Amino acid sequence: MGFIAFLKTQFIVHLLIGFVFVVSGLIINFIQLCTLLLWPINKQFYRRVNCRLAYSLWSQLVMLLEWWSGTECTLFSDEATVNTFGKEHVIIILNHNFEIDFLCGWTMTERFGVLGSSKVLAKRELLYVPLIGWTWYFLEIVFCKRKWEEDRDTVIEGLKRLSDYPEYMWFLLYCEGTRFTETKHRISMEVAESKGLPKLKYHLLPRTKGFTTAVQCLRGTVSAVYDVTLNFRGNKNPSLLGILYGKKYEADMCVRRFPLEDIPQDEKEAANWLHKLYQEKDALQEMYNQEGVFPGKQFKPPRRPWTLLNFLFWATVLLSPLFTFGFGVFASGSPLLILAFLGLVGAASFGVRRLIGVTEIEKGSSYGNQEFKKKE
Repeated sequence: MGFIAFLKTQFIVHLLIGFVFVVSGLIINFIQLCTLLLWPINKQFYRRVNCRLAYSLWSQLVMLLEWWSGTECTLFSDEATVNTFGKEHVIIILNHNFEIDFLCGWTMTERFGVLGSSKVLAKRELLYVPLIGWTWYFLEIVFCKRKWEEDRDTVIEGLKRLSDYPEYMWFLLYCEGTRFTETKHRISMEVAESKGLPKLKYHLLPRTKGFTTAVQCLRGTVSAVYDVTLNFRGNKNPSLLGILYGKKYEADMCVRRFPLEDIPQDEKEAANWLHKLYQEKDALQEMYNQEGVFPGKQFKPPRRPWTLLNFLFWATVLLSPLFTFGFGVFASGSPLLILAFLGLVGAASFGVRRLIGVTEIEKGSSYGNQEFKKKE
């Protein structure tokens, strides 16, 4: 094991990375709070500023994937589709099977210049998570309780508010509603059987309300739907902790573009279109499992230096005073100060671990275990 590889496995290094992310995130959130003064004066300028502030935070996680772990992301698509990336508003449909599927999506948005303006339909609980939810709030992310009767007006209002967004945005939808587990899959397929729908082998039954509403509300703004099917070579199941330990993975992403005018305007027909799409996604996963590749031409968009430079900036700004302070505490010889400093380190460690826990499948929500038994 080389020295760099050894460093990547050390807890103190992970703690320092977490410290930079958390403290820089809190600083960014405070700046975002101050930018609220811009909203009544120039809404579009407010949005552009917040896109760049969000980029400064999210790109630190992309840096871990691209530069720290060296994970490779390969696109399988056609040249005409790839040429549209970063040049139009789109809805992204991504399978929700892995702990870092969102991070692989983010690395693609970064390479095509839309990371800061990327959107998602997120569960409302995340609104109260520091850094993640707070940053999303200032980005006008649409939050929902995942109970359509209560969410309908909120979701429609939030989506319509994005109709004049000044930056090209990729709006991510996890149409399955929750991360794939065997229990949720079994229940989901029971629902599919009761509704006379074809069973899926690798996906949960898609929930159509969010998709049909997004398509209806964003017509005239969004140009297309990108269907993204993600898999990892070697049947790997990567985690954010694995990325933090420097483990390298190889992600393959099959991307298909569907012009929005090809998607039916009628809600029922659009829902049927989505069910058919997921049957196709299932066939793509089956092909990948058998052949090890997706169909289409392979593209490897080059990683950009900005994520690394951004992290190095924050690390320089934040770690220098931290080291100076820590040295001063231990040089003082005061047991009280030393204990207080170690307590602070312990609290920081706990906080970073809790943030990582948000992505872990085994600690994910129970949504879907019972909810799939209810009608949409």
